[in-house]
Amino acid sequence: MAPAPVVCVTHGGGPMPVLKDPGQKDITRSLSTKVPKILKLGTSEAPKAIVLITAHWETEVITISNGLKHNLYYDYGGFPAEAYKLKYNAPGSPEVANAVAEALNVAGIKSVMDSKRGWDHGVFIPLLLINPAADIPVVQVSVLESQSTSDLYAMGRALAPLRERNIAIIGSGSASFHHISSFFDGETNTPSFQRMQKQWSKTLEQAIGTSEVNERKESLMAWKQWESSSQIHPKGAAEHFSPLIVCAGAAGEGVAKGWNDAMMGVPMRTFYWE
Repeated sequence: MAPAPVVCVTHGGGPMPVLKDPGQKDITRSLSTKVPKILKLGTSEAPKAIVLITAHWETEVITISNGLKHNLYYDYGGFPAEAYKLKYNAPGSPEVANAVAEALNVAGIKSVMDSKRGWDHGVFIPLLLINPAADIPVVQVSVLESQSTSDLYAMGRALAPLRERNIAIIGSGSASFHHISSFFDGETNTPSFQRMQKQWSKTLEQAIGTSEVNERKESLMAWKQWESSSQIHPKGAAEHFSPLIVCAGAAGEGVAKGWNDAMMGVPMRTFYWE
């Protein structure tokens, strides 16, 4: 059996992809149709577990959810009442959580367990669309609040062997752009922004598309110095880029594939490795 895939998705704005917001219909469709095919859901090759790296959990030390069951953490505000009634009843997996910790330990990376924190919307919103059957165990993993590119990439490299055990790795963030105020002040509708974001995304795709794992790392190490990076991911607020760095490390050798989905008119890239 081939290694389980690595996928880095855009989870959209709060609960809106699940609530079928027209401005996020492309994300809703892709999470519901394209990602399940990549994961081979409904076949004998479906992953036995999903390790999900969420942008909405930053910690000093990598933290791993290890409960048999986790409640949902509605870490958003100002949405319709139904957004706070969503349920996702997939099991957790202490066994897989321990495998994550051991993989990190082998690489000399410290981690801690957390059996109490709920799954945040970076977890349950995409998974409600990807696997509504909720029949695959999920382990939620934090990103580092340091936002260190080298440390996040090393984290991904450490997790890569889990794929050989048919454990899929999903990153959940918004790698192509995450500057919320720009959505609401009209900036994203301007030709200058659209040119800037298109060029930045091209640079990102070239870096991520490098097939050799060490070359990919070197390409990504300079991402904060790329032109316009501070407009795409404001300095110190790049947590929505962090899951992609982890996924790029976990991917190993091979060329990334992907597609763009429009979120309120802005192209958002999903990357994956099979």
